[in-house]
Amino acid sequence: MLNHKLAGMFFAVAAIFFINTAQAEIVVVVNKANQATLSKNDVARIFLGKMKSYSSGGSVTPVNIDRKHKLRDEFNKKALNKSSSQVKAYWSKLVFSGKGTPPKEFASDAKVKAFIAANPDAIGYIDSTSLDDSVKSVLSL
Repeated sequence: MLNHKLAGMFFAVAAIFFINTAQAEIVVVVNKANQATLSKNDVARIFLGKMKSYSSGGSVTPVNIDRKHKLRDEFNKKALNKSSSQVKAYWSKLVFSGKGTPPKEFASDAKVKAFIAANPDAIGYIDSTSLDDSVKSVLSL
């Protein structure tokens, strides 16, 4: 009987952990000096190569987290309304036709933040728990 209670508690704790990690909030971040305001539509257009400058006039340099990172799939769904395979096919078509280059990829939130902190035109996304004062949040997803 005790083993069944322990097993039940284990599964309850595991379920709570899974729910909390599956609902991570994504924040779109830019360099602290960037004064642009962005809508979700703007972010989608930037990451699909359709918007190449900020409303303030500066060029935009989007960066992705590595495609193996779970945050990438979630960003594609929430920001682009596409699956990761749809985004990959989209960029493959643009690259093949010579009409675009996909955003550069970084292996971690820390590397995304470091690149954005060093590049005034950069934009990317990270898990909200990684947000600090090295970058500025412009949108939560």
